[in-house]
Amino acid sequence: MEAKILVAGDHGISVQLGSEISLEVNGRVLALLKDLQDHPIEGISEMVPTYASLMIYYRPEEIRFDDLKKQIEERLAGLKAENTQREKVIKEVPICYGGELGPDLGLCAQLEHTTEEEIIRKHSSHDYYVFMLGFAPGHPYSARFEEPFTFKRRQTARVKIPARSVVVQLNLSDLIPFDQPCGWNIIGSTPLDICNYSKPDPFLVRAGEWVRYIPVDRAKYDEIRRQVEAGTYQVTVHHEPAARG
Repeated sequence: MEAKILVAGDHGISVQLGSEISLEVNGRVLALLKDLQDHPIEGISEMVPTYASLMIYYRPEEIRFDDLKKQIEERLAGLKAENTQREKVIKEVPICYGGELGPDLGLCAQLEHTTEEEIIRKHSSHDYYVFMLGFAPGHPYSARFEEPFTFKRRQTARVKIPARSVVVQLNLSDLIPFDQPCGWNIIGSTPLDICNYSKPDPFLVRAGEWVRYIPVDRAKYDEIRRQVEAGTYQVTVHHEPAARG
């Protein structure tokens, strides 16, 4: 497995496993991450997977760069990439489209020269692969591989959009964990918490998982939100054989 190992400050290295955004390259990143989680190297303090690289932070007083680099190279030499033949873990995410929860749905339909119903159909008919978490805690960067939209992000970003907004551009769809700036198009909202630090595992989804959007009306949205706040809602999870995207 070819890789570039680069210095990233005085206690970090970046292991670059490809130059493109794809399931194959991201599978290599997650394969290395899993190997290091299952068989830790003493001195590593944190690992952050991205689209095509794994950022590794380490404690220089416990392990030096040259030694860490050598051990990473040895891991890579015997590593088989986790690719799209891995089990596909899919989490259902309910979403209420349009109205005050999705103020850009109509604009997206205009940009796409179609109807709001067709935007909803395209968005909810295909599963989204979560490449990475970034920008804010628990914020998933995810993409579908069928029927991409043609429109991109807004020309002017909003200073703040509501937490739990579902935003889109091209074939991408992100879940917004907190009130935060964003330049993408808001087409709806989910009643689920994207990040909740009161839970042992605070994140709704993680890199390597898939999201399946389930359309719900406002009454169902409010009902689910009450269950989430009461701590009684259980996310539906599917385990399926993964097909190549």
